[in-house]
Amino acid sequence: MIYLELFLQFFHIGLFSYGGGYATLPFLFHIAEVQKWYTAKQLTDMIAISTITPGPVGVNVATFAGFATSGLLGALVATTSIILPSYILVIIISKLLEQFKTNKNVQAAIYALKPAGCGLLAAVGIDLFVSNANIWGMVLLGILFFISTKQKRDPLFYLGVSAIAGLAAGYMHLIS
Repeated sequence: MIYLELFLQFFHIGLFSYGGGYATLPFLFHIAEVQKWYTAKQLTDMIAISTITPGPVGVNVATFAGFATSGLLGALVATTSIILPSYILVIIISKLLEQFKTNKNVQAAIYALKPAGCGLLAAVGIDLFVSNANIWGMVLLGILFFISTKQKRDPLFYLGVSAIAGLAAGYMHLIS
């Protein structure tokens, strides 16, 4: 039964999260709150790991979430079901592409969905930030923000520094 629930939840996410991998976050946060398959803290960790691993963030998070919920088979079900709607839609749209290319209603709908996706992403980001904030994270954020205003560096630099700091903090927490 859990596999059917995983399939339906992640198929829903794949169907309605328009705008890339980060657009899945409001849905994943909702699952954490309602289904209790994983915690908000685990979701934060999944996002961090998914960001630095190869592949689309949304698919990576779905894989981690499925694994956290129900092991290897759960990861397979979640990954397959989050990809399936896009696969089906691409096949359908490729057949109808010429009709949609110049359709003003389709272009208007896409234009209108972009700010809604940004708003949902911002809301989840704020919720995750508030629920997981700590003094050392705030200090690191301040330092990295200051550095980013003074020096233009590749975003991977900041991601790497954050990952190393997170690993060090996790290690220190384990040995204490």
